[in-house]
Amino acid sequence: MRPINSDDDVTAGLDALCALDARLSDIRKRAGDIPLRRSPPGFESLVSIIVSQQVSRASAQAIFDRLAGLLHPLSPLVVLEADDRIFRQAGLSRPKQKTIVATARAIAADGLDLQAVCSLNANEAMAGLTAIPGIGPWTAEVYLLVCAGHPDVFPAKDIALQAAVADAIGHDARPDDKALYAIAESWKPWRSVAARLLWAYYRELRGREAAIGG
Repeated sequence: MRPINSDDDVTAGLDALCALDARLSDIRKRAGDIPLRRSPPGFESLVSIIVSQQVSRASAQAIFDRLAGLLHPLSPLVVLEADDRIFRQAGLSRPKQKTIVATARAIAADGLDLQAVCSLNANEAMAGLTAIPGIGPWTAEVYLLVCAGHPDVFPAKDIALQAAVADAIGHDARPDDKALYAIAESWKPWRSVAARLLWAYYRELRGREAAIGG
């Protein structure tokens, strides 16, 4: 399948999803505008996603903006040369600092090419990204969705997606990642568009954006 590169691609995916699962038609009506959510591949975008782990969108944006202002340009070499106090000043937690530094080292020392990762199939790309200490499935999947436009990845560990599915499909409790992966199986090969739909639904449900890039 071709990448999700345009609003027309999103619309095509939504039409296909609604044909696959009638429940999504009502969610689509209630979700309002469904953004494309794309960012350019590369280190800066991956750092933004790392910063977004387990914080609100507003907090993630504030931390990322401070970091980008303190480390300019926000590149692997600049990160590797930075003093610890700069990361603290930006408001980064120690684990996220370590993940960003490990990513910078993987690029600068080990030859990781984040642009090339986007051309790999999902399994190969996930293996390459999660080999970096601190990068788990959520971060890798969001990178593939937002930066590669991959049509069929689904970050089931995402709390906003879990909350959206619980409300939209009538679950008594928020499904965990394993349960959500199972639910999303029926949305292949358009799971990335399903994630976009559910993030939009979450925005309407909670009155705020989910904390992902794009």
